Amino acid sequence: MTGFFQELKRRKVYRVAVAYVIAAGGIIQIASAIFPAWELPSWVLRLTVVLLLIGFPPALLLAWAFDVTPEGIQTTPSITPDHGSELARRHRRRNVTLLVGSGVLLSAIAGFFLLPHAAATKMEKSIAVLPFENFSDNTENAYFADGIQDDILTNLSKIGDLKVISRTSVMPYRGKQKSVREIGKELGVGAILEGSVRREANRVRVNVQLINAENDHHIWAEDYDRELTDVFAIQTDLAQKIARELQAQLSPTERAEITHKPTENGEAYLAFVQAHNLQSSLEDQAKLKQAVQLYQRAIDLDPKFVLAYANLSMLHSWIFHYFEPTDAERDLAKKYADEALDLAPDSPEAHLARGYWRYYGALDYEGALVDFAVAQNGLPNDSEVYLVIGAIQRRQGKWKESTDNLERAVKLNPNDTWPLQNLFFNYRMQRQFDAAERVVDRALQLNPTSTIIWGLKSQLAVAARGDLTVTETCLANFEKARAGGQLNNLDPSVVNEVSMAKANVLMVQNKNQEALDVLSNLPMQKSNAQHMIEAALQKAILYRRMGQPEKSGIALQEAKEQTEAALREAPNEPSRHALLARVLAQLGEKEKAVAEARRAIELRPESADAFEGPNFSGALAEVYAVNGQNAEAIQVLDHLLTVPSELTVPILRIDPIWQSLRNDPAFQQMLAKHESRA
Repeated sequence: MTGFFQELKRRKVYRVAVAYVIAAGGIIQIASAIFPAWELPSWVLRLTVVLLLIGFPPALLLAWAFDVTPEGIQTTPSITPDHGSELARRHRRRNVTLLVGSGVLLSAIAGFFLLPHAAATKMEKSIAVLPFENFSDNTENAYFADGIQDDILTNLSKIGDLKVISRTSVMPYRGKQKSVREIGKELGVGAILEGSVRREANRVRVNVQLINAENDHHIWAEDYDRELTDVFAIQTDLAQKIARELQAQLSPTERAEITHKPTENGEAYLAFVQAHNLQSSLEDQAKLKQAVQLYQRAIDLDPKFVLAYANLSMLHSWIFHYFEPTDAERDLAKKYADEALDLAPDSPEAHLARGYWRYYGALDYEGALVDFAVAQNGLPNDSEVYLVIGAIQRRQGKWKESTDNLERAVKLNPNDTWPLQNLFFNYRMQRQFDAAERVVDRALQLNPTSTIIWGLKSQLAVAARGDLTVTETCLANFEKARAGGQLNNLDPSVVNEVSMAKANVLMVQNKNQEALDVLSNLPMQKSNAQHMIEAALQKAILYRRMGQPEKSGIALQEAKEQTEAALREAPNEPSRHALLARVLAQLGEKEKAVAEARRAIELRPESADAFEGPNFSGALAEVYAVNGQNAEAIQVLDHLLTVPSELTVPILRIDPIWQSLRNDPAFQQMLAKHESRA
């Protein structure tokens, strides 16, 4: 054997082996990085590894047999004294056998480590959990199947080493006849989990299968038949098996989180699941109120149900921010967040709840970010956390950081238009119109009939180019769809917004009577004071244009009374002070109008809120313009055109609000200055 190793050294086999291993390792590293980017199938990477392993023994044989000399490649001379002796032949056979055997052994050992790595690299440690099928005899149990899917997603989202697609992005695949490979490519994941649920009384049967999204091959399947209260054990087992299959590392904290049982009460769990399902209807206030009652029932059944407290708090924060900005809603949001944290100080969901209260209710952005950082650490795959952090950062004027977090939210929730809409606002306010156009077009691909998204596209065309044709086309399509019965169940608030947009276009075109006819046929509801007041303002301006000051005054007085009533409900809501300021300006109450506009700014200055603050500065500019204080109005508008805001030069040129300024040379000079900068 000593002679064998000396012969290896003389024939430079060691050098070739080391060089081959280094080169092969480099090739595998490069292939692991490049092949997925080229969207090559996983077998290409595995084939590359296999070929490199197979090539190792022949490389050693060639190194043994040949040598590189100044005269070229030559056969390595033997130094065995008697080349023809039987002993020399035995030595040669032994050496070659040992050489080949060593090469094969080393290749097998390397293959043991490299091939699984090559297979796992393509899996990308990413997964989407598709909607579970409801196999229960009672169709009302559909919400329960969704709840199981949602809980599995929640558990997986706590594993930082995994990429997990959000629930709203996988729900559109319910009932769609698409292959797993297609779904995996659309969502950008390596694995898909499918399943079904059957519930009969207190028994639950869950069937699941994990599938490789790259090649549509089944990895494993599991059947669970348990009591209702054992649902959490199923979810824990699935999360652990998925993490193990995708080679995702679990920290001790993550392992503890996914094994934790949120409640021991089956009835409380059912109420929670049903409430959580209703809570996803973010724009349906009636369903949100039902969810409040169901969360309360879950808490009554289990007073230690932390997730119920946390979700109820977040629901009250949402209602406060978007529907009822009253002290009562804000206080309820704080109450339930505090109770959740008292029960579980380290719960990421409890910190998420308090973060929302601090954000929406207390306007404490720094405090909210502290809570959201804790939530993000415990829920690293929750797109909602990245979304809300991005929303706060833009209010702080940190636009780049905000956009980065919103982009991350879109990646985790690629089929939901809500993160895209928020990203759109960032680009539009920074006047990055091409980027905004790409985002809104992507949202329209996901939901081509959304009146909200078409409205954003229309607003963008006006803001970027002063182009009303997109708005006109959208309005025509909307009317056509309504006439065809395709939009029979539209919420009246949507009809109001579309109609007011149509009236605004007609006002720009000086079609005053047509605009008035549109506003006179709105399906107004007393619950939506904002729409009623905005419509009254538009009607008052139209009446004045048409030489009917008495009717204008009546409309304005009605708007004033409604706004003052709304302010009594929420005296610290800046948008209501700004609205009252605009009404007072039209009524000719100049000083009071300026005071109300300044009060709105005092409550929400740009320095404290770079996202909404400019809107209140814009309201002050409008008041100045209506009052005839052109210099003051132009000064505010000049500022707003230099910071991120919704205001643009094309809007100032066509919006009827600024009509009184258009003959002022200083106003035209300001517009020309900003056009040249653009």
